[in-house]
Amino acid sequence: MNRTTLSLIVGATALAAVTGFAALGAPAASGSDTPKAAARLPVEQTRLLCPQPSNSDIADTSYTSFTPVAQGTGGSGKAQLTAAAEQSADSTDTGKSGKAGKGKGKKQSDAPTVTPKQPGTPATGDGSGADTPALIGTATGRFAPGWTVQETTAVAAGSGRGLLGVNCTAPDTEFWFPGASTAASRTDYVHLTNPDDSAAVVDIELYGKDGNLKSAVGEGITVQPHSSEPVLLSTLTAAKESDLTVHVSVRSGRVGAAVQALDDKLGGDWLPASTDPAGSLVLPGIPKDATDVRLVVFTPGDSDADLKVRLASPSGEITPAGNETVHVKAGMTTAVDLGGITRGEAGSLVLTPSDTPVPVVAALRVVRGKGGGQESAFIPATAPVGSRASVADNSSKGTTLALAAPGATATVKVTASAGSEGGTAVTKQYTIKGGTTQDVEVPVPSGLKGTYALTVETLSGGPVYASRTLQTTIEGLSAFTVQTLPDDRGTVAVPETRQDLSVLLEK
Repeated sequence: MNRTTLSLIVGATALAAVTGFAALGAPAASGSDTPKAAARLPVEQTRLLCPQPSNSDIADTSYTSFTPVAQGTGGSGKAQLTAAAEQSADSTDTGKSGKAGKGKGKKQSDAPTVTPKQPGTPATGDGSGADTPALIGTATGRFAPGWTVQETTAVAAGSGRGLLGVNCTAPDTEFWFPGASTAASRTDYVHLTNPDDSAAVVDIELYGKDGNLKSAVGEGITVQPHSSEPVLLSTLTAAKESDLTVHVSVRSGRVGAAVQALDDKLGGDWLPASTDPAGSLVLPGIPKDATDVRLVVFTPGDSDADLKVRLASPSGEITPAGNETVHVKAGMTTAVDLGGITRGEAGSLVLTPSDTPVPVVAALRVVRGKGGGQESAFIPATAPVGSRASVADNSSKGTTLALAAPGATATVKVTASAGSEGGTAVTKQYTIKGGTTQDVEVPVPSGLKGTYALTVETLSGGPVYASRTLQTTIEGLSAFTVQTLPDDRGTVAVPETRQDLSVLLEK
């Protein structure tokens, strides 16, 4: 044994003593070294980022924080939202900051007070006007597993009037947003929020019907620590494209990202990121009274994609006449008008490969109403509910929960939490037949006061996809917003480990 090997052993022994990670001892008896499946334990910290809700002086915003009850979390922890430092959306710098207009510098606003007292009960807070800031949220301990925050904004007039809702997002390094636009009637922003102590550097690429709209303006956008940057898409290109795919990639650091789409005639809403590119996608919960549905698809690879288009209705899969398939050229955004595809029934769009699978991203723009009463929302392709998913800010009226099982029949449990101001939780089970979508009768907490959260858990069968629609009346307008329910990733796999110092010995 040489001196280097001896030093490694001494160092490893000291490390074990300090960390308490492993104990030195004789090898285990024969047969006890069989690897065990990784245990799933609750996460200990969750970060969520909420974009600045509106630049309208007449906007009213509510925030709802909720953590489902989970086992094995202990009794400590907290969840809090703090204001992000903001750049004015009319700053003159259209290069590294990605904005246009008059420079006003940074500002710091107080965040709405949202103080959850215990898991299983929502906590709410309010903001109003254009000064409500972007928020940076952190939940620890018993509040971390499955933590969700809903941001819902009502705007009575102006471009993008209506109901705008978004689930605050976890920071990441890449996002795809099919369904954005630089058309004359649209004002779309990409909101970038940096939760960390160092600056993030972000690139924004735009892809239209003919491919990449090359522009140096979207390269190297700096998002300062603990700050938020709204980037107006029309400052990145002079092209007027009705249907765009926005690609946000982070060179260094990480950000939260969401697109705010404001239309002069069709209202506005948040466009969340599509799930990661995949050969098959599900876009769940098209409202049954939708008057117009537009599918936007993009493939980021070098190969074209050919997709089958199916509608999972309450009675089974339906092939939309005239839109049985869609061909998506590599690197180009493809849009398909599906009209009133649901015909008065709940539905989810299912995209599958016609031949060789090619990864794609997709989203739907959904319109309800007619004439001056039209309102719009977006449904991105989403991941399945998985073990558990939650959505907050539900009320006794105006809430619709859509559950889709595009493959095998599945059984799910839906829990209506206690109300934010009172009420007792209620649980129901539903069986969703394979190939169908059901607008289920939403459980409501007994004695409800305030708003409540819905938690969906898959009990058996195939994967389930879900979305929640909120509907309300704003100045006579029937306004709505849709949020999907992907798995909350409230647990993490922790493999069992043991010490083996033999790897340090010289052979």
